[in-house]
Amino acid sequence: MSTETKITQWVGEAVDRHAGEFTRLSDEIWNLAETRFAEHGSMQAQIEVLERHGFRITRELGGLPTAFLAEAGSPGPVVAFLGEYDALSGMSQAAGAYCEQPLAAGGAGHGCGHHALGVGAMLAALVAYEHLASHGLPGTVRYYGCPAEEGGAGKTYLVRAGAFQGCDVALTWHPGPFNGIFKYRSLAVIQAYFRFSGRAAHAAASPHLGRSALDAVELMNVGVNFLREHMPVEARIHYAITDTGGSAPNVVQKDADVLYVVRSPDIVQAAPLFERVKEVARGAALMTETELSIEIDRACSNVIRNSVIEESMIEQLKQLGPPPFDAQDQADAASFGATFDNGEITECIEAFRGPRQARGLDVSILPLRDEPGTLTGSSDVGDVSWVVPTTQYLGACYAVGTNFHTWQLVAQGKLPAAHKGLLHAAKVMAATAIDLSADPARLACARAELQERTAGQAYVCPIPPEVRAPPLRRPGVPART
Repeated sequence: MSTETKITQWVGEAVDRHAGEFTRLSDEIWNLAETRFAEHGSMQAQIEVLERHGFRITRELGGLPTAFLAEAGSPGPVVAFLGEYDALSGMSQAAGAYCEQPLAAGGAGHGCGHHALGVGAMLAALVAYEHLASHGLPGTVRYYGCPAEEGGAGKTYLVRAGAFQGCDVALTWHPGPFNGIFKYRSLAVIQAYFRFSGRAAHAAASPHLGRSALDAVELMNVGVNFLREHMPVEARIHYAITDTGGSAPNVVQKDADVLYVVRSPDIVQAAPLFERVKEVARGAALMTETELSIEIDRACSNVIRNSVIEESMIEQLKQLGPPPFDAQDQADAASFGATFDNGEITECIEAFRGPRQARGLDVSILPLRDEPGTLTGSSDVGDVSWVVPTTQYLGACYAVGTNFHTWQLVAQGKLPAAHKGLLHAAKVMAATAIDLSADPARLACARAELQERTAGQAYVCPIPPEVRAPPLRRPGVPART
């Protein structure tokens, strides 16, 4: 039996011993469905389990109320596991239902699988630590409880606070419809509120005395639409008017807000594009004689991949094989598959570059190759990847055709297939951590690759130092720039 086979066999047996405890925890967090920076119950549930297994806990990591660090081991290589546990607002859905069926109108739900993501990373951290301890090997395992990935950029604040100093490698995963390395066109993102303040007046009797904040918002939107012709082709700008200033047309609107999201392939492009959007906003304020304030809501950098870690991870996956889905799992997946149209299935397959004929629960292993799929999202994992060599595993948990942020994904989150995918992801990540911890030379190569991919450019946090995380801001005092 090869060394690699021995490791995966040991890891597999260890994960299976803990399976019941951790799948129950995943279901508990699914039930809580807490949104960004409000994940107090989900965080506490994870901490209690980790403390029972001997991890040292640091609460309020980086000053964030729902962030924490769990650490165990001895001096040696430091492997970090990144966990999330935030849900999405408006995604409430009954578990196992084959139709859209909210549990609570307007309630939250785990539409991106973070209930499984965090617990799977936790379990991987525990098993990696148990292997080090039982074999008398040097090394430290860290589990980072990371809040607010959905629209909050919790990891960006943690990186800015230096929370990842001393880590040699960072591992995480994402539940999805396929098995392989999670590779996609990650875009850097900067999100900010543009708040205009003018002067109210009677729109018929004395309109000349008013200064319309709503006019400023509309002029800003027009200006940004003209800007779209003159920006990088892969960049994105989108917006939502979050406060129109009221519903009375016979009042000149004193206050109005618009929320803008600026995305670009890397933070080097996103930052100057955001500055141009700010100039458009200032022009709108100038034209309407209104006051402008800008509140950074979130920002994160693009993900930097690392082939050294990816090659180790894909080798562990090949040793383990795909998740052990059975006939009932496939029957459940087929029932969900009947809710997808051909466009949704095609989009899912293209996003992850999965097999064209894939249906149900896919048991193939996606090849490791450089070209990403067509999924163009943003993640605060990107900021971690700028300071620590980082890789994300993609683990099949859902039927092919299931796209992120949909009721179908929420509904499948507590099925046996999701549990099996979670446990399998833990095995892949734990085996990868053990493999890399035993090879300092490969860890050095991973660090060298990070330096090469960043061309030696130092990490610059996309959130300015004076901007505090949303739960730390005083009511009525937004972060302005």
